[in-house]
Amino acid sequence: MSKQAPPYQIVKFSDLPSVACPCGSAKRAFADLPDAPASVHVTEISLDAKRHYHREHTEIYYILTCQEEARMELDDEIIPLQPGMAVYIPPGVRHRALGTMTILNLVTPPFDPEDEYFDEADSAS
Repeated sequence: MSKQAPPYQIVKFSDLPSVACPCGSAKRAFADLPDAPASVHVTEISLDAKRHYHREHTEIYYILTCQEEARMELDDEIIPLQPGMAVYIPPGVRHRALGTMTILNLVTPPFDPEDEYFDEADSAS
C-alpha cells in the first residue's frame, strides 16, 4: 500500500526562489497549487511600482517593514504606510507601492501574471 501525500502543504519562504516582479522581487507560495484558494507572497519592493490593476485578483498587503517615506497609491489617493498596516485591494482598484518596503501579499485567486493590467495613459509615460 502506497502512502498518500498529505492534504496540506508547508512552505519555508527562505527556500523559495526570488522572482523578479515590476516592483522588485517576490517569493510566491501556493501559486501553482491546484485548488488553492489563494497564494501568499513575500515581496521586497525596492522600486516605485508601475500603477496597475487586476480584473480577477483581490490582494491584501500586510506591511512587514517599510521606510518612513513608504506610501501606497490607491486609485488617485496616496496613503502613508507603516509596519503593521494592512491594505485591502479589490479587483479594479488602480494601485502601486511607492518607496522601499517588505510586504506579505495574500492573493485570491492564486497569482496569475496574466491578470495584471495597465492603463494606456500610464503605459505611455
